[in-house]
Amino acid sequence: MSSSPSASRHALTLAQFKILLSAIGFGSMAILARFAYADGVSTPSLLFLRFFLAGMLLLPWVLWKKLPWPRGRALLVLIAMGSLGYAGMAACYFSGLHYASAGTIALLLYLFPAIVLVLSTLLLGERFSSRRMLALALALGGLAVTIGLELSAQPLGLLLGLTSALIYSLYILAGSRYTADCDPLTSACVVVFAAASCYGIYLAITGFHGPASLHGWLSVLGIACFGTVAALALFLSGLAKTGATQASLISTAEPVVTILLAWLLLGEPLGWSQVLGGGLILAAVVLISREARPEQVQLTELHD
Repeated sequence: MSSSPSASRHALTLAQFKILLSAIGFGSMAILARFAYADGVSTPSLLFLRFFLAGMLLLPWVLWKKLPWPRGRALLVLIAMGSLGYAGMAACYFSGLHYASAGTIALLLYLFPAIVLVLSTLLLGERFSSRRMLALALALGGLAVTIGLELSAQPLGLLLGLTSALIYSLYILAGSRYTADCDPLTSACVVVFAAASCYGIYLAITGFHGPASLHGWLSVLGIACFGTVAALALFLSGLAKTGATQASLISTAEPVVTILLAWLLLGEPLGWSQVLGGGLILAAVVLISREARPEQVQLTELHD
């Protein structure tokens, strides 16, 4: 027996809210990372601690609740999502910062909604609606106004930024296509441990540079708890209902969160361009969240 339209709409709204909350969690990481870097933490060490601590926080809960672990193809996809997706995206993003400004790399990363929209249309058959086109234009326009684009970036920096966006797009599509039937918490656990393993191997070769004080450890723990465990579990939970395109568009609220938190906690200036750009991004989030997911589009089913 199929669920009522009101129940389906409520489930979709809840899933969209989960994606928005995940964007808030992910957006807080840049602020906490600033505090951790000030305490002497290196980028690879921070990323290793982020993923490893997140896994250690998730694992007891998963074992206590006796949640089912992913198996077969879904397990392999999740391992690839962590070791190649999360770890690879972060490596490209942070390496790109050496060759281009943070604004340029951030803007290039948040081209992922456009990439997801195109790939989901070409590969998964999602409808390329006028509403989605308008939401995409608002989101990308808002990002351009909010972050700004530094055209003097070195080509390698632009390439790394675009690669990070492409990897993240494939991560979203893989998650919506192959892991919708998996438990979000066990999925998140596999993803973060796979990513931690990659950085652990790298640090075994290059050396570990962790926090020097309690303040630094609290920052790292905040990244693991709020910016990784909560954000990742909420994203994976909402992704199955919203679909890849809606999830990626709603996630463009993340840089707005980062800018607002930087203004509140770090005293960074909040200009009119940021207010205008943030308004455009939030308008895109509202617009796409009001779209009911088409019944004929099922990202978890493969049409033979």
